[in-house]
Amino acid sequence: MIPKERSESAIGDAIETGDRQSKNPAPYYEAVGSEIEIFEAACANTLPVLLKGPTGCGKTRFMEYMAWRLDRPLITVSCHDDLTASDLVGRYLIQGGQTVWTDGPLARAVRQGAICYLDEIVEARKDTTVVIHPLADDRRTLPMEKLGEELRAGPDFCLALSCNPGYQSVLKDLKHSTRQRFVSLQFDYPEASLEERIVQSESEVDSDIARRLVQLAKMTRNLKGSGLDEGASTRLLVHAAKLMVAGIAPRIACESAISSSLTDDPEIVSAINELAASLF
Repeated sequence: MIPKERSESAIGDAIETGDRQSKNPAPYYEAVGSEIEIFEAACANTLPVLLKGPTGCGKTRFMEYMAWRLDRPLITVSCHDDLTASDLVGRYLIQGGQTVWTDGPLARAVRQGAICYLDEIVEARKDTTVVIHPLADDRRTLPMEKLGEELRAGPDFCLALSCNPGYQSVLKDLKHSTRQRFVSLQFDYPEASLEERIVQSESEVDSDIARRLVQLAKMTRNLKGSGLDEGASTRLLVHAAKLMVAGIAPRIACESAISSSLTDDPEIVSAINELAASLF
């Protein structure tokens, strides 16, 4: 049985954004391929979607943009080792001396007709992936065993997962029984000119700095498998650019936001710092 403190924390990991297009401007997102059209078609046909790609390449931003574009609430759950099926579906909690049922984020999404985005699903416990199976096929139902009922998803509900196949271990890979329920979208870092535009737009850094940062990122990505699990993500480039705009010297910004964020190995940190020094 999960202690009350941990269960409340796990349920609290869900982030709900329910504002509509009329209230907020569109989140900034640059399409790399046909991902927008495919996601729209999947949602229109009540098909679940799996986003695959490296860390920091824009998967979460894409989900925020699509929720805005489709005018639906977005409930995001950051998956972790302690996340259980009960954390997603719901449980009885003691409130004010009474035992009260509390829906988990997945149940709330089904009831509201929202998009439920389970970020890095392979980090969750195995029983968590099993509970989404009925929602991810033609049944589109969520068993609520503790309540003795079954929630049926309406046409507005959409289930989306994300994972990073290049980083996770074989032991944490998605089962075929899960994977084959989903329409898959492959994400990667954008080509150089588009990535430069993204860094500029997100940080307001000048075009020359953005170009150099993208060059540095390409260098670090070439080191993947040779001391680095992953190269610098677009997100890290934006972080470095924002530091520079705030007045931090470029080399220091690159060390703080890129090299030290990628690894703790002093030799590799030094090597990346040398690459940055050659550009800045």
